[in-house]
Amino acid sequence: MGIGKEIRMRRLFGHPSGRFCSVAVDHLVGYGGGMPAGLRHIKQTLAALMAARPDAVTLHKGMIMSAWQPYAGMVPVIVQSTVAQVDNDYPGQLVTPEEAVRIGADAIAISRFMRGPMETKYLEGVAEMVRDAQRFDLPVIIHVYPRKLDGEPRVSYEPEDIAWVVRCSAEMGVDIVKTPYCGDPVAHAQIVADCPVPVVAAGGPRAKTLEAALEMMGEAVGAGVRGATIGRNIWGCENITAATEAFKAVIHDGKTAQEALKLAGL
Repeated sequence: MGIGKEIRMRRLFGHPSGRFCSVAVDHLVGYGGGMPAGLRHIKQTLAALMAARPDAVTLHKGMIMSAWQPYAGMVPVIVQSTVAQVDNDYPGQLVTPEEAVRIGADAIAISRFMRGPMETKYLEGVAEMVRDAQRFDLPVIIHVYPRKLDGEPRVSYEPEDIAWVVRCSAEMGVDIVKTPYCGDPVAHAQIVADCPVPVVAAGGPRAKTLEAALEMMGEAVGAGVRGATIGRNIWGCENITAATEAFKAVIHDGKTAQEALKLAGL
């Protein structure tokens, strides 16, 4: 690993716990005909997030260029390079590593919904991103989700499917793998142990309650993940700042969901 990448990786995992609590506000077209308030009111959302100081924030290029200036240099920013949906034939690449470096990103994220006849092409795109990013010592974070294609395309939480996409991602040379928590602590611990690069948890679909989302995250941390990137279970909450603080308490301090809610004043 070159010194540039080492510096950027240490920024991402700079907390004494060795884990990171990142927030993604990069969902873009994933909501089709509507856009939740947490995505629509981007400046207010970023202000609320930064009041709690997450370890990193993931945004699309345009939002970094137009809305990130007040927070430049305060925490690492990750640029999302992909627009993808679970039923897409092929994801669209919107940002290159060179662009990411130019706008000050500490890492570039690439998203993939795996499985299906296009899987080889999906992996070729990941390998190409890794190859290009190496020229700039820029870490590549993959947001990878296995799919079930027997009927309506949907994300699979089967341990075997998650293990497969994690291994494929590591084979392509990415630096960090973000993938769903499978729901089985023993199985997920094996997935994490078998991966030679850090595995972090996806925040998951919007949970029924913040407490349920925090409990899931506590299980994932107990299974050995190096942190998480959370989206709608933070920006979808009425109190974004307090939700971020609660996730930080679970991820960094090992608090239970109930303890984290109390610490966050919820």
